[in-house]
Amino acid sequence: MKVAVIIPCYNEEASIKKVVDGLRSVSLTEQFELFPIVVNDCSTDTTLDVIKKLEVVYLNLAINLGIGGAVQAGFKYALNNNFDIAVQLDGDGQHPAEQISELIKPILCNELDVVIGSRFISKEGFQSTFFRRLGINYFKWLNKILIGKRITDSTSGFRAINRNALEIVCNYYPDDYPEPEALILYSLNDLRIGEIPVVMKERSGGVSSIRSYKSIYYMVKVTLAMLFVYVNLKFNGKRSAL
Repeated sequence: MKVAVIIPCYNEEASIKKVVDGLRSVSLTEQFELFPIVVNDCSTDTTLDVIKKLEVVYLNLAINLGIGGAVQAGFKYALNNNFDIAVQLDGDGQHPAEQISELIKPILCNELDVVIGSRFISKEGFQSTFFRRLGINYFKWLNKILIGKRITDSTSGFRAINRNALEIVCNYYPDDYPEPEALILYSLNDLRIGEIPVVMKERSGGVSSIRSYKSIYYMVKVTLAMLFVYVNLKFNGKRSAL
């Protein structure tokens, strides 16, 4: 199977080479082949110059679309180029590339359509900041109410999806802080969602977009987006688009 590893980047000059090098060191099996696809979201530092030297497929966005738009650009590339699985891997070095084989295993075995790498199952490695953990616990509760699923790490951007999910997210994908909202989209499209334990690291460069004073704004904005998607899909009978 062809596996597209989508790496969204915004000002990740300090870490993107290390991320791609780590991906290339992953031990492959006869079941799949990994293809890095780096998406430069209008970085203002030297990220693009670094990417050009890495000999990978890269998408250089003409305008800054934010994390959701950058990831969706990668999803569309994956779908249009007949990839079987798409993996999202952050460009800041937090996600363990060596665990991709475990991440996609439930898809290869046709057990799940969407697999999320959770740092909170085994509780090893970097457990995120205090304010981010508050948000994660809140969204765990909200997801349980809306879709009846307990997702321990709903903000995790380390996840894999199959072609069924790819077709959905290429039609619509949340544009800002998309991970919790995407779970509503997947669930109401009757996709099988699950988690596996992963050990994450601290970011090796750049600055997180969610810091202490933005946490409340983030929670309110994402809550409203989740409720909008839920109502639209649940009651309007639209299963793949908004």
